[in-house]
Amino acid sequence: MLGRGVLSAVMDEALELVAPTRCVGCDEPGALLCDECLAALPWVRQELACPNCGAPHGGLTCTECSEPWETRACVCALGFLGPVRRLVPAMKDYHELRLAPVMAAAMLCALEEASAWPAADGRPRYDAGEVDAVCFVPATAAAFARRGFDHMELVARELCRLTGLPLADVLVRRRARDQRELGQAERAANLAGTVEVADDVSGMRLLLLDDVVTTGSTIREASRALLARGACPPTACALARVW
Repeated sequence: MLGRGVLSAVMDEALELVAPTRCVGCDEPGALLCDECLAALPWVRQELACPNCGAPHGGLTCTECSEPWETRACVCALGFLGPVRRLVPAMKDYHELRLAPVMAAAMLCALEEASAWPAADGRPRYDAGEVDAVCFVPATAAAFARRGFDHMELVARELCRLTGLPLADVLVRRRARDQRELGQAERAANLAGTVEVADDVSGMRLLLLDDVVTTGSTIREASRALLARGACPPTACALARVW
């Protein structure tokens, strides 16, 4: 094991010489997130966030959601601004897998802050003692085949490692149209029926993870699938929120 560790360290150093680590926010060499980009991360203040959809500044009157979601709360760590707009694609599309623990740590920070603030039911938005397992919105089979990995599975595993919670890899996602050019109603219709549950989740209290919440269509469709199989309304958590 020691020999393997030394070999791995040597290979990492050699790779760093050939392709130095660059900041995903500004492309400067040195670290995955330089001090400047780290300081510029647009953290969502959970005190001010909408407990229903996670939108920043939506705690009193939210302009991003018009009805209760199927989740019991939605917690988002960062606004989808500045360095964050490059962080998620860097992992998904450019295989910077070292970002998985970074994303998990950011999400856990948001969850811990959200634990001090109530959800619509009056209970804390997050309570690790009331979570049975962590699940995640999976990539489609086509996306998995293209990338060779599921980025949210990697993030979920890191979050499980940090919290000690078990992983429940229970969701399966069928292919849908690209969502980027679709409006809110079109996104919901596009995703209808595309998420399935592959295991028994009856009575389970799940923490449901995704990378970015835009309109909430994906999180809500995954939640509907879990509820249809008998799960409790999940607590959702995303790295970033578009608003």
